[in-house]
Amino acid sequence: MQDRVRLAAQGGGGEALLFLTDDQLRRGIEAMFFAYRAFTSDPDAILEELDYGRAHHRALHFINREPGLRVSSLLEVLGVTKQSLNRVLRALVEDGLVEVRVGRRDRRERLLVLTAQGEALERKLSEAQRARMRQAFRTAGPQAVAGFRQVLEAMMDPDSRRRFQALADPPERQSMARVP
Repeated sequence: MQDRVRLAAQGGGGEALLFLTDDQLRRGIEAMFFAYRAFTSDPDAILEELDYGRAHHRALHFINREPGLRVSSLLEVLGVTKQSLNRVLRALVEDGLVEVRVGRRDRRERLLVLTAQGEALERKLSEAQRARMRQAFRTAGPQAVAGFRQVLEAMMDPDSRRRFQALADPPERQSMARVP
């Protein structure tokens, strides 16, 4: 059985049909599994020493990316339950990696900021991942990198794609609450 995937042709102005067999799709799925395992292996070793998991890493990543991130926004981005996020944040706060601050305009808001220790850990966790991505992108070349991103975005559900695209939107990022 063959599945059809319609891709825009890179040149020539027309459309090309690409037929992928179930075996080819399975190989793509397996490639993602192995790539993800390799991508997370270095941070996982560091996290294990600290008795943390990947949820801690994701929280540190997004708090680092958006200092002053609202707890409610982190909850949305991570797509986890409040109970799950509370466990992760409690550990990060107790261990001195994250500070929770009160919002300036709305005192009910809880804003998250990494401490210097939290920034150092986040940097350590992401260094190997950045190096791995940089090397893979260099090896694959610019067209493959663009195609890779297109494939990843096409796999996202509309809500996830909207959230991902909002992360790269400077005007939206600039309007978010900032921590004093």
